[in-house]
Amino acid sequence: MDQLTVGIIGTVGMLFMVFLGVRVYAAAAMTGLLGCVAVLALDGSGGFDLARGWSAGAGIVGTIPHSKAVNYALSVLPMFILIGFIAYHAGLTHALFNAARAWFGWVPGGLAVATVFATAGFAAVSGASTATAAVFSRVAIPHMLQNGYSKQLSAGVVAAGGTLASLIPPSAILVIYAIIVEQSVGALILAGFLPGVVSAIIYAMLIIGQCMIDPSQGKPVASPPLMERVKTLPPIMPIALVVAIIFYSMYSGKATPTEAGALGAFVIFVIAVFRGMKWGNMQEALLETAKLTVMIFALIWGILIFVRFLGFAGLPQAFAEWIIHLPFPPVVIMIGILLGYAVLGMFMDAIGMLLLTLPVVYPAVMALGYDPIWFGIIVVKMCEVCLITPPVGLNCYVVHAVRPDIPLGDVFRGIAPFFGADVATVALFIAFPEIITWLPSMLGAGAN
Repeated sequence: MDQLTVGIIGTVGMLFMVFLGVRVYAAAAMTGLLGCVAVLALDGSGGFDLARGWSAGAGIVGTIPHSKAVNYALSVLPMFILIGFIAYHAGLTHALFNAARAWFGWVPGGLAVATVFATAGFAAVSGASTATAAVFSRVAIPHMLQNGYSKQLSAGVVAAGGTLASLIPPSAILVIYAIIVEQSVGALILAGFLPGVVSAIIYAMLIIGQCMIDPSQGKPVASPPLMERVKTLPPIMPIALVVAIIFYSMYSGKATPTEAGALGAFVIFVIAVFRGMKWGNMQEALLETAKLTVMIFALIWGILIFVRFLGFAGLPQAFAEWIIHLPFPPVVIMIGILLGYAVLGMFMDAIGMLLLTLPVVYPAVMALGYDPIWFGIIVVKMCEVCLITPPVGLNCYVVHAVRPDIPLGDVFRGIAPFFGADVATVALFIAFPEIITWLPSMLGAGAN
């Protein structure tokens, strides 16, 4: 038995455990530990020296959680997560929806269009897709149903709109991608902005077209006078201020992403205090931030142990060699990889899928000559797709859990058109990669 065979057996075993329901972090960590021991126990003649393998493997694996937890780049995660939870508990989400309704309610499907732009605005201060879906299930769906919108469209637009938090900065998934593949966090955060805006616009165009064809899906609502619309803007200025601070501080080079996130969290905290946020709500925001941060850190630790095992086994290099020697153009191979993500996303959550596949797929994609920042946005966009695809479709389950009066089948039927829009968006990003690479290139390599 050679190292590559051990790597293949370990990968298959880990995937088998995941599909049996074992937590991703536990399956990855166990496989990584046992795999490192097995690879290091090989004596060159096909036999094993388990005593030597255990001593070396356990020693290496034991250093990974601490060495990675003290990685400065990781500290950006709790900062961005905290911004989102404070913004929610401070009541800023209602202000976003009211402003979007006032300005976009007059178009066909206006309340659904308003929901898309409101979720995009909330995504700019929250990196959590499921949190965005949960918030707007409470805020937007009641208004749409009261105005005669179909349950399918109402639920579908909230589930799909929640996925925008994966791309629009600050995005926890983009930070995780940057850490796993050792790319610039700042460049990836900036790169996600335009694709996120484009995705929101495509969603809005889809809704308008859908409601023009079938007005019963969602009719326009009367827009208030201009001065009344203008009055809806000051309440959303805190969000605009935080976004401006984060982008300016990173774009100008005056702050790292972590420092920008900390500054944004401080500003949103001060705003929340002046808005009368109660101590109980602040405690809840801090507790939810801690819970989500710990979950993400556990995933990262487990996956990095697994990545170390794959490195010893030589599996990523072997896969990359196989990929680049396929008799197809790189774009065809890339489409095949993305189709694989679409299928895998039907059975796994976004973060787990990203962490499990990148150690093997990323070296192959780089060998094909693709830009790592571009690929990061593309693969995170595919993670968005998996958030609304059955049978896992986590955002759909969140919407149904908050609004049990809307059958889960209606939620999945409601997101079907948005799945088609996501496919078109990915095709657009493949055809015009400058949509992704322009902003980080203006930055000039980005801050770490």
